[in-house]
Amino acid sequence: MKVYYPLLAMATFVALGVAGCGSNTVASQHPTTGGTAVIALPVQTSPNWFFPLVSLTADSVVNYQVDELMYKPLLHISADDEVNYHRSLASSVTWNPQGTRYVVKLHRKWHWSNGRPVTAKDVVFTYELMKAASSGASNLPWGFSGAGSGGMPKLWKSVKAVGQHTVIITLTAPKNQQWFLHNGINQIIPIPQSVWDKYPHNMIKELQFIHSVSNSPNAAPYRVVDGPYHFSSMQPNNRWVFVPNPHYDGHKSLLSRVVFQYETSSANEFSALRTGSVNVGYLPPSLLGSRKQLSHDVLSTPYLVGFNYIVDNFSNGAPNGIGKAFQSLAVRQALQMGVNQQGIIDHLYHGYGTVDDTIIAPKPHTPFFDPALARNPYPYNPAAGKKLLEQHGWHLNHGVMTKHGIKLAFTLDYASGSQTATDVASLLKNTWALEGIDVHLVSQPFDTVISYSPANASKWAMIYWNGGWTYGTDPYPTGGSLFSSTGAENSGSYNSQVMNRLIADSYQPGSTKQTTAALYKYEAYAASHLPAVFIPWIPQFNEHATNIHGTVRTFDPVGAVLSPNYWWVSK
Repeated sequence: MKVYYPLLAMATFVALGVAGCGSNTVASQHPTTGGTAVIALPVQTSPNWFFPLVSLTADSVVNYQVDELMYKPLLHISADDEVNYHRSLASSVTWNPQGTRYVVKLHRKWHWSNGRPVTAKDVVFTYELMKAASSGASNLPWGFSGAGSGGMPKLWKSVKAVGQHTVIITLTAPKNQQWFLHNGINQIIPIPQSVWDKYPHNMIKELQFIHSVSNSPNAAPYRVVDGPYHFSSMQPNNRWVFVPNPHYDGHKSLLSRVVFQYETSSANEFSALRTGSVNVGYLPPSLLGSRKQLSHDVLSTPYLVGFNYIVDNFSNGAPNGIGKAFQSLAVRQALQMGVNQQGIIDHLYHGYGTVDDTIIAPKPHTPFFDPALARNPYPYNPAAGKKLLEQHGWHLNHGVMTKHGIKLAFTLDYASGSQTATDVASLLKNTWALEGIDVHLVSQPFDTVISYSPANASKWAMIYWNGGWTYGTDPYPTGGSLFSSTGAENSGSYNSQVMNRLIADSYQPGSTKQTTAALYKYEAYAASHLPAVFIPWIPQFNEHATNIHGTVRTFDPVGAVLSPNYWWVSK
């Protein structure tokens, strides 16, 4: 998930923290039924897209978390970044040596909550929706967040049902099989065709219908699910309630309810943890020093697989010509040299975190990270950054670096509600000022910040989500969605033909040594060419009440998808 999830991307690191909360703190007790998990949402963030194929403008971890309570993905990616077929709709996936043909077999045990089996036709229908929403057509009601990831849609030649339980996927060209398994097939979260196929001969009307109910989880189509939970009720800007699906064919929930609780501020969330009105949440970094007040809670600090970054708008349509400035590598290098990563870690996160300079952080350990990248190519040095700008024709004009009438003066929009996010943004403003870069800070609701894209490029210059990107729906960490020129998640319109080629090379079939080498070349180029401003990767500060159990064991460091059907509350 991008944790657009991605990001999601990772929408915001606190959004993910709840996935890792929990501890089997009372080993002698046996799981019991009943009880409620009240999960704190990130500050000023709401689930706002309940259809399991997520729109570009709603691509947050929170939306994936609630969607996958109701709908099972075709493939379940485990904590070690491998497919767990026991928890997947698919029982197996096999492929030819060329990586052009994939045979997906479905488990026969999975059913929709109305009793009908999950079939190959449901998978094919879901693919047709993904393809249509990825077409880039000017009249699309919404665009699929997975466009550009896993080769969607151009690489996919056909997806066909063979009988009730077999799907055959054919590609237009040979590809790295593990990449396509992880980033292509993994994106499919089937929906029941019999419920959702309202306009079988008009895909635009179908997408319009989906958009019309995307934030209306009480709508009739959402009553038929194959996941562990049904949606129950909601109070906007308050709570969203889920109850167990009694017809679920997997591990049934021991909890009676799962509640996502809206939070107006970090202080309010901390207070809710202290009083017990929230029993699964996160410790705001700004309140780490007050941890002792949570006497009935447990803290854990796991890392997710991903990286943290700030998006600069490369578009020529960005305000005041700043996009043209960001297109200069020297400007991006100066920006990166103005990021005091270790200072952010030491002073704002109490020493938690790791310096990161590319598209995957060194923690947690993963074979996808190139150890050679442990050396930051642009360490914090604002004096060197200022000198670099001057060497490339920029000069101070009333205190602001200026060249050909363009000033390095712009607005940084960042997600509101977190004191730490404000502190990070303020620190960046101050260190960049040492280089003659003038930044105006504006806090915005999280849902507003993640809606910024090439489509509204004239409205923004730089955005900070108070988080980064987690590899959920693209757990083989290549950049087709993020940093290729056609990637759906390429919010800043970054464009490099070298980057496009390196990303394409990482998709090619080969031995593990060959495919790993191709991935490392992409990572190294990202570190040197800076498609974004890299900032430290921070662990999750997860809090849970001592009487809620099982969440550490089910923690997902890849996608941060929640599994509350494995949690239980002791009496």
